[in-house]
Order: sequence, then structure tokens, then C-alpha cells
Amino acid sequence: MLNDIRTYMLTVGQRAREAARSMSRTETGAKNDALLAIGEALQSNAQTLIAENRKDLEAGRQRGLDDAILDRLELTEKRIGAMAQGVREVAALADPVGEITGLTYRPSGIQVGRMRVPLGVIGIIYESRPNVTADAAALCIKSGNACILRGGSEAVHSNKAIADCIRDGLEQAGLPRDAVQLIETTDRAAVGELIRMDQYVDVIVPRGGKSLIERIAEESRIPVIKHLDGICHVYIDDRCDFDKAIRIALNAKTQRFGVCNAMETLLIAAPVAPILLPDLAHLYREKGVELRGCPKTLKILPDCVPATEEDWSTEYLAPILSIRVVEGLDEAVDHIARYGSQHTDAIVTEDYTRARRFLREVDSSSVMVNASTRFADGYEYGLGAEIGISTDKLHARGPVGLEGLTTQKFVVFGDGHIRT
Repeated sequence: MLNDIRTYMLTVGQRAREAARSMSRTETGAKNDALLAIGEALQSNAQTLIAENRKDLEAGRQRGLDDAILDRLELTEKRIGAMAQGVREVAALADPVGEITGLTYRPSGIQVGRMRVPLGVIGIIYESRPNVTADAAALCIKSGNACILRGGSEAVHSNKAIADCIRDGLEQAGLPRDAVQLIETTDRAAVGELIRMDQYVDVIVPRGGKSLIERIAEESRIPVIKHLDGICHVYIDDRCDFDKAIRIALNAKTQRFGVCNAMETLLIAAPVAPILLPDLAHLYREKGVELRGCPKTLKILPDCVPATEEDWSTEYLAPILSIRVVEGLDEAVDHIARYGSQHTDAIVTEDYTRARRFLREVDSSSVMVNASTRFADGYEYGLGAEIGISTDKLHARGPVGLEGLTTQKFVVFGDGHIRT
């Protein structure tokens, strides 16, 4: 059986590599035509998608999947419409492929610059949400890549139906169907093969829970674009605007709980903690948030749960917030360096010098001044859709959109120049 899966995966890889060569030379107009055709196919096949999705939902209920997972799994006409619109929005984005930057003359007379080019073949491993099939494929198509998609077993029928629409749209625009391939086997051995096919796959993008991402990062022979945790901080400085501080600290935690850019730890400067924490605590409790505080916090909010050492390094993804009172900026930055996950951290201050220090010294993929951490998102950054968020430093960092699915190569222009 393993040999059969290995043979199957090698065939998928070979087809993807061949399709990637074709996609790399595809003009923007053809890619946009394909995306618009995919959007139309998703919309016109909505009832087929819903029927296939019902098979997954029924199987999920029989397996005992909880209501939250079933909700993420469900496709409705509204969600399919949003998925189709998302594909059309990718078509409207600027195409980064072929852009030449930094073109300069060298003393020899040649011109040297850098051209943005596709990565090649992207393997994407994800769970639950079938809309990721369309989102990921659209980004890969627009950036001139081929992709191999491996969705979760709980969405196998939904993902296959969506992938059929995508491949039909590619064919309608004259592009290779193999530019988007869905691994149809639910055998986990297929994932093991995918992350070792470095002769065919250029980068792996895991989207899902921490255990999935840890496994992929540990076992992959191929570079991985990933983030493991979203332990995000907001530091309220003693030179803050109080209204801004309350709005930002409330939004960063309660706008949505189960997302990677939600605040998990609030750091607040000691001089303003007695003033702001009581009001914030009242607002958090109205939203059902459990507060866990350091000893200094407990003196101000005696009904808080005492925070443990583990709390500072926990991504709750839930209505739970850790609070620590710090002496000032130095202690806040030290705390973030020790416990943070290099995802997103923010300072609330009216002091320009402190804001600049925070931006310079906090080593995260997104660092903010007077803004909620919830803005750490490809759409909010003007990237359009995103394939994920990277806390690595090579090659992409932060929300990964179209540009993050490309790389650069040096280009040289001469006119008969030779080196002497």
C-alpha cells in the first residue's frame, strides 16, 4: 500500500513540476481569466458543492466532531458566494511576477537588477475549512505557481468538488489542469511523501493546529512557511492616551477569540495600571473573559485568577487573558523577548521615542504602534488574500500574500559586454 501511495505521489509531483514550468510563463491576463472562470464555476455549481459537503457533514457527525469543527466545515450558498468573490478579488490584485526592481548601471556598463519570479511548486497541507482549497489555489495561480493541495479527511468530498471547479476554470482559460492538484487519498502516508519530495516541491505551507505544523516542520525536507503560536502582546505605556488604550486592549482580545492575532497577554505600565485596569476588567468581564494576573495585578484586581509561569507562554485562543504590570518599556520588551512567539506585538503610547524603540527592539513579524493586533492580516495589510502568516525570517515574514509566493532572481542587461 505504501508503495502505491509513493508511486501516486511521485506522479502528482511530476505533473506539478511540468505545470509549474507552464505557469511561470503565463501572462497576467490568462491567469486572471482562469480565476474569473473559477469564480463562475464555484457559483454555478453551488448546489453540487453543498450536496458533496453534506456527505462530509454527515460523516463528521458520525465521527463525533464537535459543533465548532462542523461549523468550519459547512458550506452554504452564502459561504460559496464569498469563496467565489475571494477568487475574483485575487484576480483584481496586481501581479508581482516579472517586476524588475533596483536596476542600476555597474562600472562595466552592464545593468543589474532583480526580477520577481514564482517559487515553482507549493505543497499546502490544511485542515477543516474547505474554502482554503479555493483561497490557496487562487493565490498560487495568480503568482504563477503550481500547487499540490492536501486537505483534511473530514472535508474530502467538499475539497474534491471545489478542486474540480478550479481545474475546469484552468482548462477553460487554456492553462494546465495539473497546476492545481488535490491529493484524493486520505491516507496520512501521503503527507509524509509530499514533505519529502524535494525534487518536485519547492515549499510547504501547513495550515492548521500546532501539532500538524510541528510535525511538518520537524519532518519536512522542504522549506516550510509557518508559524507555531500566536502569543501576541499589547503593552500600554504610562504615556498613553487612555481612551486609545482601552479601545485597543479591548479589541485586540475580544473582537475574535480563536484567531492567531488576538492578544493573549496585556502588559501595562505600573503608573497607569491602577487607573486603567479596573475599567478594562469591567469591559472584559462583560465579554466573558477570564483574567489571570501577576501579583501586582492581583493587588488592583483581587478577584483575578493568579497567573502561573505557564500562562505567559500560552496561546489560549479562548476568552482568557493574562495581565502583567511592568515598570516600563524595558521590562515590557524583555517580557516579549522571553515569552513571545514573534507573531504580533503592539505598544500604546503618545511618546514618539518610545514608539520608535518598541518598533526597533521587538523582534516580531508585525510590530504596531497605537493599533490592535487584530490588524495582522493579509487583507488588512493590502495584500488581498493570504496563504498564512510566517514568523520565520526566511524567505517570507508576516502575512504571506502573492509576493510571499514569489522569489527574486538577478537579471543582467548588456550590449555585447565582456568581462576584462
